Amino acid sequence: MLLGTRQYLILGLLAVAAGCATSVIPESLEPQVDKAVTFSQVLEAPDSYRGKVVVWAGEVLKAKAMKGGTQLEVLQLPLDDEQGPVTDRMESKGRFLALQKEFLDPATMTDGTRVTIVGEITGAAVEKIDEADYRFPTLDVKHLHRWDSRQVDDRRVIGPWWNVFGGVGFGGGSRSGGGISIGF
Repeated sequence: MLLGTRQYLILGLLAVAAGCATSVIPESLEPQVDKAVTFSQVLEAPDSYRGKVVVWAGEVLKAKAMKGGTQLEVLQLPLDDEQGPVTDRMESKGRFLALQKEFLDPATMTDGTRVTIVGEITGAAVEKIDEADYRFPTLDVKHLHRWDSRQVDDRRVIGPWWNVFGGVGFGGGSRSGGGISIGF
């Protein structure tokens, strides 16, 4: 009986853990993504990577309605463990333009909106940043995930933490939680 209870407990914990590990990349797009292609490589030679499907994350700097959809100017940020953008803007390698072919109201993509985009590289476009010309790598959006501001604010710090009411714990450092705590 005790062995059976342990097995059910372990299976239950595994089921809960599997439920927490959701991906922002749709299953149908996962095999198309070329994980070997980096943002820096595309920035150097965007035409060489035309047609490749990548996953990039960042912060929306500007959204503009256009005839062919909505163009997002995004400050690239590296992906964190949950495929979201890291919070430190100093880790950015540059900017990119992503075209969402369906209309997306720019008012819903305000400055600072954090996104993860699965997109197909279409080349580059030269546009102005203030008075300077800038060559943006360009993507056609295949999937756009908008991170809720609560998810960003709710990040846990990796390492030990202390509670005013007593106890100690070690966090998993992810938005979905995780870790061990002992309270008194």
